[in-house]
Amino acid sequence: MSFVSGETRDECISSAVQFIENRIERLPCCGHVVVAMLAVCKRSALHSPMPTDDKPTILLTGATGYIGGRVAPRLLDLGYRVRCVSRCRSKVGARPWADRDGVELFEGDVGDRAAMTEVMTGCSAAYYFVHSMNVAGSAYRERDLAMARSFGSAAADAGVSRLLYLGGLGETGSGLSKHLASRREVEDALGEGGVPVTVLRAAMIIGSGSASFEILRYLVERLPIMITPRWVHTESQPIAVRDVLHYLITALDTPGTIGRTIDIGGPDVLGYAEVMRQMAEALGLPRRIIIPVPVLTPRLSSLWIHLVTPLDASIARPLAEGLKNRVVCRNDDALGLMPHACLTVRAAMDAALAQDRADTVETAWSDAGVMPGDPVWAGGTVFVDRRTIEVEASREDTWAAVCSLGGRQGYFSADWLWRLRGMMDRLVGGPGLRRGRRSGKDLRLGDSLDFWRVTAIDPQARLELTAEMKLPGIATLTLEVEPAADEPAKPDEQGEQDERDELGEPGRSRIVMTARFRPTGLFGIAYWYAVLPLHGITFRGMLKGMAKAACARSE
Repeated sequence: MSFVSGETRDECISSAVQFIENRIERLPCCGHVVVAMLAVCKRSALHSPMPTDDKPTILLTGATGYIGGRVAPRLLDLGYRVRCVSRCRSKVGARPWADRDGVELFEGDVGDRAAMTEVMTGCSAAYYFVHSMNVAGSAYRERDLAMARSFGSAAADAGVSRLLYLGGLGETGSGLSKHLASRREVEDALGEGGVPVTVLRAAMIIGSGSASFEILRYLVERLPIMITPRWVHTESQPIAVRDVLHYLITALDTPGTIGRTIDIGGPDVLGYAEVMRQMAEALGLPRRIIIPVPVLTPRLSSLWIHLVTPLDASIARPLAEGLKNRVVCRNDDALGLMPHACLTVRAAMDAALAQDRADTVETAWSDAGVMPGDPVWAGGTVFVDRRTIEVEASREDTWAAVCSLGGRQGYFSADWLWRLRGMMDRLVGGPGLRRGRRSGKDLRLGDSLDFWRVTAIDPQARLELTAEMKLPGIATLTLEVEPAADEPAKPDEQGEQDERDELGEPGRSRIVMTARFRPTGLFGIAYWYAVLPLHGITFRGMLKGMAKAACARSE
């Protein structure tokens, strides 16, 4: 079989895989697993070794976010050159697709008109995936509006031919939630510069790692009986993340979408109560009892979501407020312009759960956001607790054990203490342990890991975690893997303690664990001394657990 061009080849592959998926996903037992496997095969088949010079350059914002992080590799698969702009270049650079041909990385603020004009020069189109959901009060709305207006003007200055934006479904009118109203304002602000804007509006996005999916899953898993607000009966038209990606990317080659606002959604229109019941079935759980009451406000709902799910109340509140609005497509223009068979709600859930079980989640909601910078330790008291252990395992096996920390694996020892700390953090508004980690197999710069954030990683050598829990100061935990020395390391920092393992002769590698804490005020100092005795339990046990795990890998 021959193809006229890479485009027609890709279309044939996509159509063939789509045809098979639409039939296999209806299988009662393993359909969702096969669909997930097909998705991987499709990505591999679509990866074209052809030069990208025959395709235009696309600017991508939000490349470290949930949607942007999935759009980038798919654009590359189709031969586009992708120019990514982010607040942290190194965070984007840690993505598995960042070193592919055709990728350009830039660091900057999307609200800086002059800088964005320079970056966008030479780009034919730009995706705008920027949204400040986790800012308290009305600040996020004002900042979003200012950034969008500046970005749209910069696009016009740079000669960009079109912009693409993912907005939120919702009937227009005075009853629109603040969150959805802000999305509408961003749509208008982007177009004020004169560049045509393609707006794709979606409701709940169902996909592994999405905020909506995580809220839904945790509520259903943890609460057999749910007391909910009246919005539980509000109609919604959820859409699978793979279908959102199809529309976002296909719109680039569909002239009829230029300058238009298009509603996108799956084939099912149903209330949130029914969505929860289908999630229970997908998880293999008994039918959940749902009791709607009229007294739960969005604020109370967001606090409840904060306690039960991994999402912070600041993120949950705008989502909860938006649930009162009916979010259903007003027409089928999307299918007319970009024909596509979307997954049903149940099939989307099965596919997402299959990705999660296979540990192949591409991106997660927690990937986005500002990454903590390296703390400036000079100029104040810094408490240091350093411990080492010799390991009877290779450096590679030891590094693998270190990188398995957290999430479902836990902390190798005294997990009950870590869970207690996580519960305390949730009660005071922190992330707690429920964010988990994107993947149990690998870590990338910027990944969230329970209530930590990966702020530095040097493969096979050094991992730095910065605490995002509520603390009276700044805390980091650094894990270094070194070749074993003949002599034990000598103390060179305050509070250093050496831990020798109980595995016999000195090993072939060493783990060096360093906890640093820069307190804020007297309360911060008191906090350090209060938790210091617990380090002897948690950190010592963690080191021994990692050492044993490394030895088990080497056997």
